[in-house]
Amino acid sequence: MNAIAVAEETGASTTYPLRPRVVPDHGRGDVDVEAAERAAADLLTALGLDLTHENLVDTPGRMARALAELTRPEEFDLTTFANDEGYDELVLVRDIPVRSLCEHHMLPFVGVAHVGYLPDRRILGLSKFARMVELHARRPQTQERLTKTVADHLERELRPAGVGVVVEAEHTCMTLRGARAPGTRTLTSTVLGRLREDPSSRAEFLALARRP
Repeated sequence: MNAIAVAEETGASTTYPLRPRVVPDHGRGDVDVEAAERAAADLLTALGLDLTHENLVDTPGRMARALAELTRPEEFDLTTFANDEGYDELVLVRDIPVRSLCEHHMLPFVGVAHVGYLPDRRILGLSKFARMVELHARRPQTQERLTKTVADHLERELRPAGVGVVVEAEHTCMTLRGARAPGTRTLTSTVLGRLREDPSSRAEFLALARRP
């Protein structure tokens, strides 16, 4: 992970409890792993697989647990610090890993996120960028929604002068099936506040986020 123009984490910190319930959950309830395993077995059997084969006998359970892991956000504390130095330049964390599921095919899309903001009164603990992306990535969704959700959450919690998020990812629903176009990547962006309204600030963020 590459941090650009990173503000120092100094001064007294304020911790805001961050719970999965603050994120739209698309009607998600408690996980019933046993029921999911039975359903996985039914699906695989309907696809013609022999689940009595020694290599497949435990596959429904592994499949159920893997999908549960990919669709359940983990709680964390969103820690911010007083911006005592009055730092007002761009803070950008690049190449945050993204692992999520396409809600249309339940196949993974994998890539990176570049998340930046223009500080106001508070700055964000750097590890929280990755935790925030991970929180929102763990659900079936579109890449467009993921990008906007991360930006909106950062804007809501930090109240910075501007927010920018770029996500670039490879969708296996397009590379392994359908169009079968391996190597294609989808790029989405959301910019808010001064990063949206000021052309030079917007250009700086997008240039740094997309730099190889």
